Amino acid sequence: MRILIVGGTGFIGYHAVKAFIRRGHEVTVLALPPLPAEDFLPSEVEVKLSDLNEMTNESLRILLKKQEAVVFAAGADDRTLPKFPSYPFFYSANVTSCVRFFRLARQAGVRRGVLLGSYFAHFDRIWPEMQLSLHHPYIRSRQEQEKQTLETVLPDLELMILELPYIFGAAPGLTPLWAPLIRYIRLPFPLFYTRGGTNMIAVKHVADAIVGAIEKGRARERYLIGDENISWTDFLNRLIQIMNLKKKVIILPDFSARLFAGTIRFFHTLQGRESGLDPVKFIKVQTKNTFFDPEPSRKVLGYGKGGLNQALEETVMACLGKYFL
Repeated sequence: MRILIVGGTGFIGYHAVKAFIRRGHEVTVLALPPLPAEDFLPSEVEVKLSDLNEMTNESLRILLKKQEAVVFAAGADDRTLPKFPSYPFFYSANVTSCVRFFRLARQAGVRRGVLLGSYFAHFDRIWPEMQLSLHHPYIRSRQEQEKQTLETVLPDLELMILELPYIFGAAPGLTPLWAPLIRYIRLPFPLFYTRGGTNMIAVKHVADAIVGAIEKGRARERYLIGDENISWTDFLNRLIQIMNLKKKVIILPDFSARLFAGTIRFFHTLQGRESGLDPVKFIKVQTKNTFFDPEPSRKVLGYGKGGLNQALEETVMACLGKYFL
């Protein structure tokens, strides 16, 4: 198939491009300039370096008319810290841009598409009492992204949504978003963290899940993608071992974690900024086990499992500037 990947020079997009090429697809990438590294993508990939939001509708339609399927791997991450109030920023990055793109894709005759979303949308649905969309601008934007995009593409474009957990690995020229955590672990101080845990996956499996969704996913399905359910303590101990450090993880009581989070939110306020995940309210999520069973999506999409420790090692090396692909 002829496939366009928006955000194909990002961390996940890079691995998705390689996975599609391995499966024999023709890939075009639309991404912000510049390329992260020389020879970043295979030579057979057509690369258009441009800001999606600055392209005219007509120029986008011309690009999309050549495609049979599209992947939207762009948008704002929850660790972005915009100016207060942050919701307009997240809405613009994750909703407005995405909905416009898929509307034009449908008008251009594109038949299949994949939207990369967040597993926080899943937990917002199954934990309504926590009101995650109400308290966290980022999560609200992800819910609106899914809802409005599905309404936009029906009935002509078969859209699949992949709700992604924490992802590890590396790509040339890119510093992982985990760099602040790696710096924290390397500080010569005790390592304090919260209780709880979450689901984690190696990026190569996410890439295969994206390909699987384009090839055999069911229209209008939300697929919860993941691999290992792991406690924060186990996760940190794995990183400590990779870095050959001698440290013990000290679990903070929940009230202490909230006090610390309150300090973070105070400094954000002083800076005139607001996090997409409210630091204090998010402690309720951080201290839970955001676990799930990935087998249903794995069975349908055919992506693999395992290799998390290697992906963690690649992440650490990339954060330290020592990773070369």
